[in-house]
Formats: sequence, C-alpha cells, structure tokens
Amino acid sequence: MVQRMTRLTGATAIAVVTLLLSLAGAATAAPNSPPAGVDITGHGLAEPLRLRADTQPAHVVAVMEQVNHKGLVRQSSSPEKADLGPKYTVLVLSGDEPKQTYDLYPKAVGGPRVYRPAKQPDRKVTAAWYLGRVSMSETLRTAGVPLERTFEAVSGGVGGGERIIPEDALNPAQDINEAFSDLRRLLLLNVAVVLMITFGLAGIALLIRRRTR
Repeated sequence: MVQRMTRLTGATAIAVVTLLLSLAGAATAAPNSPPAGVDITGHGLAEPLRLRADTQPAHVVAVMEQVNHKGLVRQSSSPEKADLGPKYTVLVLSGDEPKQTYDLYPKAVGGPRVYRPAKQPDRKVTAAWYLGRVSMSETLRTAGVPLERTFEAVSGGVGGGERIIPEDALNPAQDINEAFSDLRRLLLLNVAVVLMITFGLAGIALLIRRRTR
C-alpha cells in the first residue's frame, strides 16, 4: 500500500511539473500583442497625429472614449453640412492594423458630432450620426490637434479637468436655499400622502365595523 501511494505521488508530481513546463513554454513562445493606438487627421494637421498606448496611454484612452458609440446618443437624422465645421478623422488601430474609423466635428453647431462611416477598415456597418461629448474639443486639443481652447462647464480626464464656469456664476447660498425649499415641499407632500392613507384606512375600518354588527 505504501509503495502504491509512493508511485501515485511520484506520477502526480511528474504530471504537475510537465504541465507547468508546457505552460511556461507557451507563455514564452506567445508573441507580445502590439500596442493599440489612434491616428488623427484633419483640419490644420499637416501630417497624421499618431498616438500610441505605450507612450501616450492617457491621450489614447481619452480619444477612444470620444468615439465609443455605445456611450453616445444616436441621431435619427443627419446634421446640415454647413453646420458641422472642421472635420477630424480618428483611425483606431490594433498595433499597426486599422480597425475602426470615425469622423469628429468638435465645432459643430449645437454641440460636437460623431459620424461612423458605413465603410470600416475590416467590415461594413450601418452609417450613423451621434451627439458627441462636450469634452471633445479639449480632448483633441490636449492630444495635439490645433484647436482653440473652449469653455466647457466641467470636463475630466485628458480633455480638460478644470472648472471653467465663472466664479461669479456660482452662488452657494442660493443653491442651499433652493435645496431646503425643495426638501420642505417634499416633506409636506409625504405628510399629505400619509394623512390620506390614514384617513382612507380609518374609513375602510369603520365601514367594515358597521357591516359586521
């Protein structure tokens, strides 16, 4: 019995060592995936602005967030071409291989716009227009696109990160008074609802009591 257990233990140890060696060899042989990035072309850029995740990760993430259509509001109609302003094309890369392309309009009338062309580098999709993020212009400017600084309310990440609302537009006392006023109205509404429920239950109880006599 002891010899049998010894043989089983030895066989198990050999199998574990063999598995670990094979995994280590596979990990060593697997090539490192090339870094992702974006290329930006458009108005005022003499040559493409090339951003790569290994050297400028914050800018790459910020620009890709601008073209993440899953977080954008889709438009049912196309905007007027005269209202779009300068166009910047963002090419999303996986290593050196292009994957997606989007047209950005940071100066469009009514707010930034994003256009996803039907013809993509590796497939065809449905063309679509989206409302862009208010931080689009500042994100592109900070990444290196020659755009003038804009005055957005609040922007975060690479696309800004500071409050640009004038100080005289902020009134904490007024905001607190409005908050207390809203709270007071909410409490009065809750009290009214509780009283209505109480009287209703009392009426039902009285009616049941009269019928059971």
